[in-house]
Amino acid sequence: MWRFMLKSKIHHARVTGTELEYEGSITIDRRLMEAARLLPGEQVHVLNLNTGDRFITYVIEGPPDSGTIVLNGPAARLGAVGDRLIVLSYCVVPEDQAAQCQPVVVRVDEKNRIVP
Repeated sequence: MWRFMLKSKIHHARVTGTELEYEGSITIDRRLMEAARLLPGEQVHVLNLNTGDRFITYVIEGPPDSGTIVLNGPAARLGAVGDRLIVLSYCVVPEDQAAQCQPVVVRVDEKNRIVP
């Protein structure tokens, strides 16, 4: 048996922009991606704390140390600049390894800078 487990999350990221005229995705600062072990094109679940919306999309790499969190395409309708998000990624692990799976939690401040 296999289990879907939380791999990582970016907690309380703030939306810095929206781009409706785009194919769809979320652009994330490269440093945040690295800290959360996210790859370009990786599927993520996005939870908007302000609206309660939840959606699935993929990651696009943003400029490093920019604090960029941009909702693109249809996702741009699901948030506004300043909204707080939780970005989740998952992995699939064998049943016997699931209990040892330790997710990475990346906490950020109001400028999307990593905080301890």
